[in-house]
Amino acid sequence: MRAEPFAPDELTRDGFLGGRVTIMQPRAGFRSSTDAVFLAAAVPARPGESVLELGCGAGAAILCLGARVAGLSLAELELQPGYAALAAANAEANGRALQVHAGDLAAMPAALRRAFDHVIANPPYHPPGRGTAARDAGRALALAEAATPLAAWIDAARRRLRPGGWLTLIQSAERLGEVLAALGPGWGSVAILPLAPRAGRPAGRIVLRARKGGRGALRLCAPFVVHAAARHLHDGDDLTEAARAVLREGAALDFDPPLTEAC
Repeated sequence: MRAEPFAPDELTRDGFLGGRVTIMQPRAGFRSSTDAVFLAAAVPARPGESVLELGCGAGAAILCLGARVAGLSLAELELQPGYAALAAANAEANGRALQVHAGDLAAMPAALRRAFDHVIANPPYHPPGRGTAARDAGRALALAEAATPLAAWIDAARRRLRPGGWLTLIQSAERLGEVLAALGPGWGSVAILPLAPRAGRPAGRIVLRARKGGRGALRLCAPFVVHAAARHLHDGDDLTEAARAVLREGAALDFDPPLTEAC
């Protein structure tokens, strides 16, 4: 776990959304990438609503969401104090009002025990026993599930959402079954958007939205294809037009057709 603040020489400055958001990230620790942008782009938030992110890292996802949707009330919970301090500094550098709390979602800080319109999360992708060999302890903790199971993330989100509020999360496609099992009764209007690296390739990630108390049926959307060519042909991002709009221009991620209570 990263408890102490990061020194300047441990950090890099990285741009998101075509440079609209710039954050400092650890060179050797957990680093956000396109997954954070896809998560932010999937949140069906409107101006004036409140958002809580569970496990914020350096704050890339919620800062990208704040750049896309004006007038949101933003809050974050991060287990590792060093990353929580970094997220707070990144929010200040981007001129974004953000409440950052260091703590465990299994023992929610009192300041966050209130109702939110949205909860977003990027839980660790690797199940117990299948963690990465990361030399950095903070990175290993962010990527591999340890003491807090996936079901606990979803239960924490349920407790923090108002009736009718939305959970949005991104997760490894192979753990979709676990996510659906953890939702259980009380959730509805579930929409699953597979993220495929290229046309015809299996999805490596899924973005899921679920509504607390929703009545709509589960919907599996057509895959969102990230890269345009059938295989990597040259240096550069090689993005589809839709992916470029999301990753570079701050467009919302389209769950075609638009997600409503009826779908």
